[in-house]
Amino acid sequence: MLVLHAVTDAEGALAFWAEDSALPSRASGRATKAARPHPFAVSSDTLGTLALGEPDTLTLRLPAHPSAPVPSPELVRDPLAEGQAPRGTVELRQWLVPALRIDPASAPGLLAEPPDEVRLGPSCRFLGELAELADDLVRRGRFLPGLVDGKARWRPVLSGVDAARYSALLAVQPPSLTAAGNDGVLGLLDSLVDSAVRLALPDKDFGIDGPIGAWLRALTGEPVVDADPEALRRLGGRLDQWRASAVSDSPVRTCFRLRAPDQNEPAEESWRLELLMQPSAEPSLLVPAAQVWRDGGVLHRWLDDPQEQLLADLGRASRIVPLLDAALREAHPSRLHFDLDGAYEFLGKAAALDQAGFGVLLPSSWRRPGELSLKLSTKGAPASGVVAKAEGALNRASLVSYDWRLALGDDELTEGELAELAAAKVPMVRMRGQWVQVDAKQLAAGLAFLRHYGSGQMPIGQALLQAGLESFDGAGAPPLPVSAVTGDGWVGDLLSGQPEQYLTPVDPPVEFEAELRPYQKRGLAWLAFLDNLGLGGCLADDMGLGKTVQLLALEALRRKHDDRDPTLIVCPMSLVGTWQREAQRFTPHLRVHVHHGGSRLGGSRLADAVAAADLVITTYHVLTRDVEELSALRWDRVVADEAQNIKNSASRQSHSVRGIPARQRIALTGTPVENRLAELWSILDFANPGSLGSLSSFRARFAVPVERYGDQDAAARLRKVTAPFVLRRLKTDPDVIGDLPEKIEIRQLCPLTAEQASLYRAVVDDMLGKIDGSEGIERKGLVLSTIMKLKQVCNHPAQFLRDGSRIAGRSGKLARAEELIEEALAEGDRVLCFTQFAEYGSMLVPHLSARFDTEVAFLHGGTPKKSRDAMVERFQSDDGPRIFLLSLKAGGTGLTLTAANQVIHLDRWWNPAVEDQASDRAYRIGQRRDVQVRKLVCLGTLEERIDAMIEEKKALAQLVVGSGEGWLTELSTSSLRELLTLSSEAIDA
Repeated sequence: MLVLHAVTDAEGALAFWAEDSALPSRASGRATKAARPHPFAVSSDTLGTLALGEPDTLTLRLPAHPSAPVPSPELVRDPLAEGQAPRGTVELRQWLVPALRIDPASAPGLLAEPPDEVRLGPSCRFLGELAELADDLVRRGRFLPGLVDGKARWRPVLSGVDAARYSALLAVQPPSLTAAGNDGVLGLLDSLVDSAVRLALPDKDFGIDGPIGAWLRALTGEPVVDADPEALRRLGGRLDQWRASAVSDSPVRTCFRLRAPDQNEPAEESWRLELLMQPSAEPSLLVPAAQVWRDGGVLHRWLDDPQEQLLADLGRASRIVPLLDAALREAHPSRLHFDLDGAYEFLGKAAALDQAGFGVLLPSSWRRPGELSLKLSTKGAPASGVVAKAEGALNRASLVSYDWRLALGDDELTEGELAELAAAKVPMVRMRGQWVQVDAKQLAAGLAFLRHYGSGQMPIGQALLQAGLESFDGAGAPPLPVSAVTGDGWVGDLLSGQPEQYLTPVDPPVEFEAELRPYQKRGLAWLAFLDNLGLGGCLADDMGLGKTVQLLALEALRRKHDDRDPTLIVCPMSLVGTWQREAQRFTPHLRVHVHHGGSRLGGSRLADAVAAADLVITTYHVLTRDVEELSALRWDRVVADEAQNIKNSASRQSHSVRGIPARQRIALTGTPVENRLAELWSILDFANPGSLGSLSSFRARFAVPVERYGDQDAAARLRKVTAPFVLRRLKTDPDVIGDLPEKIEIRQLCPLTAEQASLYRAVVDDMLGKIDGSEGIERKGLVLSTIMKLKQVCNHPAQFLRDGSRIAGRSGKLARAEELIEEALAEGDRVLCFTQFAEYGSMLVPHLSARFDTEVAFLHGGTPKKSRDAMVERFQSDDGPRIFLLSLKAGGTGLTLTAANQVIHLDRWWNPAVEDQASDRAYRIGQRRDVQVRKLVCLGTLEERIDAMIEEKKALAQLVVGSGEGWLTELSTSSLRELLTLSSEAIDA
């Protein structure tokens, strides 16, 4: 387990370093005042697998004993490997840590989707919150260009609520972020905003010479402005004045309310603009300008002279909308009248007024400028024509008829409406009872496209990919986004959202030594269909439904008659043995080469081995190291198994997998989205690069509306555009559930022993005694530390005390687990026991082995690959161990353990998806018996209360609890006391 930390300096430069629970806890040699190497800080090479950056060594001041740094609370160490705890006074000492300097632009991606083996320290969590603020500011246009120390920078505009959010963040800034001895966080928000804006803007030369031209070019290119220093000083002063004039921090703002003509009034005139003032503290209160000029009304509660601010605001606003100059010519302006041209000019500047801090209220009949887009309708053969399409009758050159339509928002425009818009003096007309404005250049481009490419024929592969967001290169490339792709016949069937339902199931060749289930044959047909077209896809079947066997069936089918380049299969280390065994079992006629381990081949020997193979299996870690050598070889297909490993598109691992050239790419994963929609973008961008546009456009179009605002329309559009390339079947689907036995889940309540209850109360009392005097990050750390301690107490006193004391008879939960294991063994069953604590597993192995006089296998994060594979193979054999103890993170994915039909969760992760993944090691294809899953919960403790919250509010739990225990830190002290305090029924008398 790694814990990741962030460090920054005064210039906003950012670096990451990490602690490793498996490394020694103490420094070698005697303590000195000079900086010494940090004993459990990971190497730069290890950091390089997490992100791209420049290796460095930093000197940090960290809390430490004389001989050892104090590990962060998030670092879980194995007490059996610790020995005697470090002694001596804890104080700040200097330590040398390997670090990776990274571009702030790549930080949000890593922090949003860290690898499974990585936990985020307080500084990284703080940095993630700061990145969210920066992203929100950029999304709302709350930034301005500037010039800072000779560099062109995009800078945030903080006022009102945004300024309060930033101040609140600074108040809880963790000390570890500035452990390098500086206060660099002050420039970090500027760096994050600048990076986010530059990602969204292309490099551009404005054709302007001199200092201003150099500054403009630097805003989208290299930030250093190449110009005379004195000229830059004068330009910087003018920019600072402009910035000051554009930002106001007054408690009252001026508002502009535009009223449209009534239906019976001429459209060309009678537009009215009313002036009002609005207190920020009471946004529902709007005071007309006439009342402001008369006596100021209630505004005196916030301003001494509201009339003076109204005049000053009108002066600022007139620099944005010159039409408002007319108001300044009146002694007491309260309203203005516009014609259609004036209304159009004002509406065009409304967003700029809003961004400058003014209120803008538009008429109800005004339809905000809708995005012009193109809709594509296609026509193929009748639905019955899809028979045998997956077997080769269809290829990427097959043509379908198409017809383009221009749409405004969701509405297709008729010929008459297009003509009216084209003929209008300004691109704003009253349409369908609403005033509609469109971009004149976009309209002209769309009309020109329809004239030249309105209908015709295109390859089916291009039609399917047009369901994405980006246009294609070459002649006839759409100049506008493609918002929808529809069709009739079998093309429409494939675009409907369940493509495999309309493909005739395909039988694998006789050489394939397995009988596929009906849904697996449909999956094979879908894979073969994409293979014909050379398109990538994501097979996202639920865990245990046989993704591996479907991919092997595709390989057997395609290699029966075709002479193809080999397929590269990239998977976690734990699955290399699984792929070897499955390939040998189902496709023994295919030649398999494993590229892994210290003795793996290289150079010409590797090239010869690959050329002689059908399947080449490697790991993500090895691929990252050997990417140059592997990318130089010829591949027919690249398969990313457990593709959640590339969910962070900014990671070095993800870059490496994408860098392998191949005719087709397939992603296999049971969890295409674990936390954020950006993970789905990363996986599908691997399968079909560019098909969902850039990450920034995907976030703006889908991720932000769906995740932040629950936009169901955006979610439906996303399902529509991804449907042809994602095949997702669940165990609960009617066509699948018949293939599996029943899974019975039981919540098992366990009492505490008197010793556990005493320790539990002591931990809670200690926290409640300290929490009233703490705040910010200190309070969060205290709550999280307390929760971790209470989990350990609920498991066993010896785990909490770490004193090596006896195990038997001291834990109510362990006593219940022993009863369940005894019953299972008496029935002849085998048992999987999961715990999130590797240290607890180390304690239980000798105890359970002695208690039941049987071998207990134990798999954790430190188990080598060979031992791991051998352990799994032995457990699956008839004479293997009957008890298998696994750490939840190391053994919760990628393993087939169907020899067991009893699953016990010794402690709770409080994330239903993670626990279900672990249970599915036994509940998957190949399981013939009903599976019983028992989740042990201590009665009357926080375990029972949080379990109840998950059951009562499952939808909310998936969103909130799914991210870990951080949400508990936001509870009030009284709520924490109620949640954590021990109930009277908890103790086993």
